[in-house]
Amino acid sequence: MQIALENIGKSFGSDLIFREVTARIEDRDRIGLVGINGAGKTTLLNIITGDLAPDEGTVTRGSGLSIGYQRQNAGLQKGNTILAEMRSVFADVYELEEKMRETAEKMSAEPKNTALGDRYRELEDRFLARDGYQTQVKINTVLTGMGFAEHGFDKQIDKLSGGEQTRLAIAKLLLEQPSLLILDEPTNHLDFKTLGWLEEYLGSYKGALLVVSHDRYFLDRLCGKIWEMEYGELTVFPGNYTRYTQLRDERNARQQKLYEAQQAEIAKLQEYVDKNLVRASTTKMAQSRRRMIQRLEEEPAEKPKARMKPPIIHLNEYAAEPVKDVLLAEDLTVAVGEGEKRRVLLSGVELAVQRGDKIAIIGGNGTGKSTLLKCLLGRHPVNPEARITWGRGVRSSYYDQGSNHLDGSLTVLDTLWEAYPRSYETPLRNMLGAMGLKGEDVFKRVSQLSGGEKARLKLAVICLAKSNLLILDEPTNHLDLATKEVLEQALSEFTGTLIMVSHDRYLLDRIPTRVIELEGGTLHQYKGRYSDYLRQAAGKPEPASKKAEAGEAPKPAQTGYAKGKEQRRADAQRRKEYAEAEKLVTQLEREVWQLEQQIASPEAAADYLLLQDLCAQVEEKRDALSKAENRWLELSEE
Repeated sequence: MQIALENIGKSFGSDLIFREVTARIEDRDRIGLVGINGAGKTTLLNIITGDLAPDEGTVTRGSGLSIGYQRQNAGLQKGNTILAEMRSVFADVYELEEKMRETAEKMSAEPKNTALGDRYRELEDRFLARDGYQTQVKINTVLTGMGFAEHGFDKQIDKLSGGEQTRLAIAKLLLEQPSLLILDEPTNHLDFKTLGWLEEYLGSYKGALLVVSHDRYFLDRLCGKIWEMEYGELTVFPGNYTRYTQLRDERNARQQKLYEAQQAEIAKLQEYVDKNLVRASTTKMAQSRRRMIQRLEEEPAEKPKARMKPPIIHLNEYAAEPVKDVLLAEDLTVAVGEGEKRRVLLSGVELAVQRGDKIAIIGGNGTGKSTLLKCLLGRHPVNPEARITWGRGVRSSYYDQGSNHLDGSLTVLDTLWEAYPRSYETPLRNMLGAMGLKGEDVFKRVSQLSGGEKARLKLAVICLAKSNLLILDEPTNHLDLATKEVLEQALSEFTGTLIMVSHDRYLLDRIPTRVIELEGGTLHQYKGRYSDYLRQAAGKPEPASKKAEAGEAPKPAQTGYAKGKEQRRADAQRRKEYAEAEKLVTQLEREVWQLEQQIASPEAAADYLLLQDLCAQVEEKRDALSKAENRWLELSEE
């Protein structure tokens, strides 16, 4: 057990944050903490870390508990280089290494001094207990996985961006390996490659993990338990995020049925009481039923609480369908900058979009995703020979991931009025209300809105447009989980054409029919959704056919001599496979050790491309070793 919370309550002044929170964090738990902004998630984390005391209840911490809490840019020593910051985690290891070196020098000078030999062995035992010979391997592996190899490890922290410093803070926590690791939105500022590495690393993390995230794909892949903070209460659900949503909806449906059944029973009893209480012959029965009503009212079935109302998003109200060929782009070059600073991001782009296509564009930062959308829309200059043809009847709406195009001096209502000057106030306010912008909110200046409120305002503009083509650039940025779910549902039901840029892997695995990856200045197209793209990009075969999944008819059982002969042949084959598996484990262990020595070498530290390649190789070999060991153990048990 790491942490036990028992009836925890916390208020700030007259504002109740939460009450009667009871939960436990076990040694290998993987917990996702979800809830809208302001639900009390950060307050709960601060109570767990001990930075804040609860008003009521008790917090019990396990023996040997160590907590690592990732806060924005926290825990970094400005002025340090990247490598020096990571080496600070192992200060005691490097101190032991220095003492071992000094002792070894003394042993050379005084070979007959046996006390020095004892001292060296004592130091080395402590060094080995801290896995000292693998220290540089750990540092290089984590820094490379978190995307710092290309920077050079001698770069100063002060020269890193805010997002890079957050990534480095996470890398430092991974090296510290606390028994309870708490991460707050760790997937921000990470590209797909780094996200994949972090998920794999955390999947095998030896301690407990508590993570706050709006990345539903991350929560699905990593978490085995979800804590939901809502209405001042904490509810624990088993399973990942998708399972949590199913269980939550099932629970609410059950509670609603029980509540309705009890209300119907009370109404039935009350009707009997009203009719029979005044009759002498039935007074006692009526009184008995009135007591039953009192008991039911004293122990009422819990009415499910209405979820915090997310926006209402309707996108299917367009009037006319376009022609079949919505868009054709040929020989398009995407470039930024001018003159000597001009940089080509994509060249020779060929793209055909047909009515009903749902296309997702993905790629690393700076590959030209947003610029490509603007080129297609005529909002960014293109090369003279490029041909961009839009089909007849196409009516498009564009969602810009930034908010610079919004006039900060306008009110929320005036922003909508500027987009639709012929509309009346009532439908505009109804649309803003559906997006959660109600009452006095509509008179706020756009500059006063939060990121989430600006995102909902931009969605309101698109919903009123009634377009048959949506071009969306990072539409889920700044949205809470509930709003993301509503937008995802609206996009899945949208019968028009969709082109979107997104890093939201949960959305990418449910909406698109085609994924386009921008890499190396070219477009790579994959049929299907994000999981299909991952499989195809990795060169893995198609999933088994339905026939194969159903399985073939079982073969008739063999008996007698034929069965004995078959058994001897199977035993011989198993012994052969066992020997081969054992040989493979030994070989892979040796290869992993050799790669780790190369990773720790000065040559690798000085060449980030080499280091990146070596780290990728060692991860691949470790994965192969794990599979080989599992197979070896299976064969040994047969």
